[in-house]
Amino acid sequence: MPSFKYQVRTADGRIQAGIVEAATLDAANEALAEREYQVLAIEPYKGVEAAAQSITQFLNRISSKEMVAAVRMLSVMVSASVPLADSLRNISRQTKNPRFRSILNDVANEIEGGARLSEALERYPKLFSQFFVNMIRSGETTGQLSEVMNYLADQQEKDYDMMSKLRGALSYPAVIVTGMGIAGFVMMVYVVPKLTQVLTEANVPLPLSTRILIGTSSFMAQFWWLIIIAVVVFAVSFVYWIKTDYGRWIWDSVKLRIPVMGQLLREMYVTRFCQSMFTLMKGGVTMVQALEIAASVMGNAVWKRMIIETIQEVNDGNSLVTAMQKEKTVPSMAVQMLAVGEETGKLEEVLLRVGEFYSRNVANMTSNMMTLIEPIIMIVLGLAVGTMVSAIMIPMYNLSSAV
Repeated sequence: MPSFKYQVRTADGRIQAGIVEAATLDAANEALAEREYQVLAIEPYKGVEAAAQSITQFLNRISSKEMVAAVRMLSVMVSASVPLADSLRNISRQTKNPRFRSILNDVANEIEGGARLSEALERYPKLFSQFFVNMIRSGETTGQLSEVMNYLADQQEKDYDMMSKLRGALSYPAVIVTGMGIAGFVMMVYVVPKLTQVLTEANVPLPLSTRILIGTSSFMAQFWWLIIIAVVVFAVSFVYWIKTDYGRWIWDSVKLRIPVMGQLLREMYVTRFCQSMFTLMKGGVTMVQALEIAASVMGNAVWKRMIIETIQEVNDGNSLVTAMQKEKTVPSMAVQMLAVGEETGKLEEVLLRVGEFYSRNVANMTSNMMTLIEPIIMIVLGLAVGTMVSAIMIPMYNLSSAV
């Protein structure tokens, strides 16, 4: 979304500058007017200045750990009746990330200028999700901001813990596979040709595995540069492809069907959906609004499309699970439980229970995966090395025996 650099006069007469994201210049002006700002100057924020800002933002990325810590501190201070602006400034002073510190101070300035916390946070959609902002808004409306902040802090800590375990389970095999790939490429290009040179010059019958190894090694040694270019082109093309709506949907569908990992992801998305819906509906958000917000925070195109279809079904007077029953990647038990909750009028309670059940399942599966991954990788490594060694050593042994 385009950015616009502005300079405004606040309601209390202070001059304030900043950057606002909006679809058009008129939309940016309207967004500033809603905050009761008198616009003094506004212009598109692009070119070298914007590029420099993008680089700065990349280098000062706000991590999930920083967000979790900030939300927890804010919930504690709000519960202790510390004013919001003072709470945010206290947190900013303890924050090492300069970009996050600047955002927190800007939000504090907005609140001192008369804005609500939800309105100030809404200016940073990349940092504060629609789910987060709507929960804050519901807390402000019902006068239960302290309870909502505590719940959000607990929820973010659970999400962070779950994602950390998932990343931990995936990072180890990713590093090992990458290392194997690089080591295998170097061996096939530089080491194997020298080892098999004797076998090639001896002009003796070779096993199929050895002939395949020699042919592959010769091709890689001769066209290594072409292979590197092909890998880079494929990687760049893949990244751009999954950014398209169709590509993202296909890729997310494939991920949900991968053995073992797909089951883990399916249960993780069920957990995220149920917890988001329970939290929003408990905060007074209508079912349709809760579904709209849940669709935006799922992080999976298949689930997003399914939730959008669910919204249409609910608007037409049909059941919440009508669209879910058609999607094979949604666990049948979750669908049945939600249907029962809807029929008995205890949907919120069922959402809570289902979310807790699948959250425990995800934690257990992640723990089991981390335990099993290491021996599996060692077995695969052993098979790969054993196949390569046997393809070279057996013909050499036969050749020396013949001599």
